[in-house]
Amino acid sequence: MCLGIPGRIVALTDGENRLAVVDVGGVRRSVNIACIVDAEHPPESCVGDWVLVHVGFAMSRIDADEAERTLALLRELGEAQAEIEAMRNSGAPLAG
Repeated sequence: MCLGIPGRIVALTDGENRLAVVDVGGVRRSVNIACIVDAEHPPESCVGDWVLVHVGFAMSRIDADEAERTLALLRELGEAQAEIEAMRNSGAPLAG
């Protein structure tokens, strides 16, 4: 399964090479934005955009509502995974 993580582009670092900085939950990383730019949406206009990031590439632009819904779901999944791990580490038998 491929998972795109929502992030917001906060800076363009190299327009010619299509590189920008994305903020994902307070963590900033350099990403390639080549997949989301074209003549109507050049690199300079990407700052402030919400995008789905996968393996260092901004794969698509999304709106702020979709980004928040996805982030909320990822937080819930993380909490569920933490609970499963806590149960597994407690020594209590898991059903199934």
